Parts: sequence; C-alpha cells; structure tokens
Amino acid sequence: MNKEQLELRKKSPIQIKNKKAAFEYFFVDELTAGIVLTGTEIKSIRAGKASLVDTYCYVVHGELWVKGMNISPYFYGSYANHEAKRERKLLLTKREIRKLEDACKQPGYTIVPTLVFIDENGRAKVDIALCRGKKEYDKRQTLKEKEDRREMDRALKHY
Repeated sequence: MNKEQLELRKKSPIQIKNKKAAFEYFFVDELTAGIVLTGTEIKSIRAGKASLVDTYCYVVHGELWVKGMNISPYFYGSYANHEAKRERKLLLTKREIRKLEDACKQPGYTIVPTLVFIDENGRAKVDIALCRGKKEYDKRQTLKEKEDRREMDRALKHY
C-alpha cells in the first residue's frame, strides 16, 4: 500500500476494523476490494453499524465472497431492509482472485477482511489480507511487544 492509499483510509469517517485478525494471523499480502451492497446496507455502514468479528473470505467459481460479516439492519428501513449476516460478493480483478485462490490452496493460508471504510467517492471498500495463522508462541510474542510499547509510551509521557 502506498502513502496516498493510507491517507485516504485515515480521512475516511467510517473505519470498521477487525482487531482480532492482526492477533490471530500474519498478513502476507493486502488488497482493497469493492463490496456489493443493497441500499439499506450502505446506509448502515455509513452509520457505523457493522462488524468484522469472525469473518472470512472464500472463492467460488472465480468470485470472491465474504462470509460472517454483520451489517445491522437499517433503523429507518421498512420491508426492504436487508438480512444482517448474508454472504456478500467482493469485487476484484480476475487476476487478483486467481492469485488469492492459488494461495489459499496451500495449507495454513486464508483470506480475512481487516477493514471496512468509505472511500472519497462514498463507496464502501474492504481491505482484505491473505493470512497465515500464528502459533501460540507467536501470539504471546505479539502480546509482549504490545505491552512493551505501552510501557515505553507511558515512560515518555512522564518526561
């Protein structure tokens, strides 16, 4: 990801993160995908009513799908309201999907959504990552590094 893309994410008013993913997995490759939504789904995302807990992506017939993504029903929606946990299609190029599909066939690799945000054109985008699972000792190491960073920040604030 280049600096320009990172700046756009920081400016986005809505940033729904999958914090557990960074703890559970090593990120091998990251991509940004569009997501196919209905009218009430995009309104719920703009209101910040979405969750990426226990979500993952899979490839079927050359299409990338996200499963387990929870977008709460829109408060003002009527009979046309959406189902909260339906599977949603992600938009990537054929080459990117083929690359992810080949990588997922290797044992220990999976595709996980890490961030949902609204781009400068008002469209919902999803950052996905090709991930390799962490072992227990890797998770302990991550916790230790996080704790050390906190202590260093505290020490700097006192001076």
